[in-house]
Amino acid sequence: MADAFLAALAPGELDALARARQAQQQVNKALRAGAERELERKRYAAALAERQFNRVDPDNRLVASELERRWEAALSELRAAEDAVAQRASTEPAKRSGFSKDLNNKVVALFDSLPQIWANDATTDAHRKALLRCLVEKVVLDRGERDVALARIVWRGGAVTDLHVKMKVNSVAKLTRGEELRARLLELALTGVPDDQIAEILTREGHHSPNCEDKVLPITVQRLRLAAGIKAKAQRNRWTHEPTLLSAVQLAARLDIPVNWIYVQIRRKRLLIDQQSTGAYLFQNSPAIVNAVRDLRNRTINHLDLRIIQPHQEGHQHA
Repeated sequence: MADAFLAALAPGELDALARARQAQQQVNKALRAGAERELERKRYAAALAERQFNRVDPDNRLVASELERRWEAALSELRAAEDAVAQRASTEPAKRSGFSKDLNNKVVALFDSLPQIWANDATTDAHRKALLRCLVEKVVLDRGERDVALARIVWRGGAVTDLHVKMKVNSVAKLTRGEELRARLLELALTGVPDDQIAEILTREGHHSPNCEDKVLPITVQRLRLAAGIKAKAQRNRWTHEPTLLSAVQLAARLDIPVNWIYVQIRRKRLLIDQQSTGAYLFQNSPAIVNAVRDLRNRTINHLDLRIIQPHQEGHQHA
């Protein structure tokens, strides 16, 4: 909801809204002018029918009766046209005075910084809710039975936005494409494709695990494969990577230190290193890197950032 709210208040969206309002005002003006011209025609027709009735010879009852009927019909149409003009005037929003250029620039600058204000620690949830209420009338959530929920945002003014939100579920059966995922997984498993490769293939094909919104986990593949009674064939090693790289275990053995110490430093953000998509932490096998980690261990340095020298090639993990 917050993303949709901030997107609606982006400077570009505000400019588009201003242009849309200007166009709508022009349309309303044209419709109002047309209704007023129609009203003038009805008034003239009613006045003409009245003059014709007043000029007829009263003794000519047949003609007088027809002219009176026409006059009454013209008066009825005139009243209908007057009611339509009055109703349009009452339902049109009051005309608002335009912003000056300076004030408009200030408003655009404010909305441009709104994402930072929203994410600021000083902004409380109460403040955020108050901001949402300025623009959002209500939100209707249809949880559904599977992994996609429908969130309908009703904005102030009547506009509606439908969002499809991925949700975590507790089983493959509750996934929207669960049966397709299972069938494709077993097809690959029967051909001897390793679990981690199956996970990568299914992820590329747009599938995901029940408890993960963006990819298929190897553990999901393993569970479904075992449930179907398919034994694993030649699987790749748990950690397979280039010889120019060191895993955390290999680096710990090289420095003769506990491997848990490396993970603790990563968790405490004293050692900054990107985690591979497989979950592995890989270090370059070079004296500079090994010595830098040794200095961190000996407290010669208090912080080590290895993210900028991380290799693009990823290792592989088999869960």
